[in-house]
Amino acid sequence: MDSNTWWDSTLELLERAHQLRELTPRWLKNPQYSDYQPIYTTQDEWTIAKYVMEVVRPMRYWTLWLSKMHMVSLHHVITVYNAMFNHMDGVMQALANMKTQWKQDLYFTMKFA
Repeated sequence: MDSNTWWDSTLELLERAHQLRELTPRWLKNPQYSDYQPIYTTQDEWTIAKYVMEVVRPMRYWTLWLSKMHMVSLHHVITVYNAMFNHMDGVMQALANMKTQWKQDLYFTMKFA
């Protein structure tokens, strides 16, 4: 059974936006969309988005891996659980002493995840 989760939808949205990032400035040059220019994503925001995608991508891998099983997958739960939490622990360790605000915010978010 395949199920969409909030992080999977977020990942897909970020990946699609990242693919279209080169086209967005041309779209915003159209006077019809000039009101949206102030909310155009900055390079720093793309850096954050790419980092978030890297953090969340393994979750999608494990979800898809489990959903492709055509048998009871309960015995794989420990493997998946350990892989996902090891990944999250590694990200949290990398972010723990960061001073950049967005990295502190991501650390805070991961702590509660």
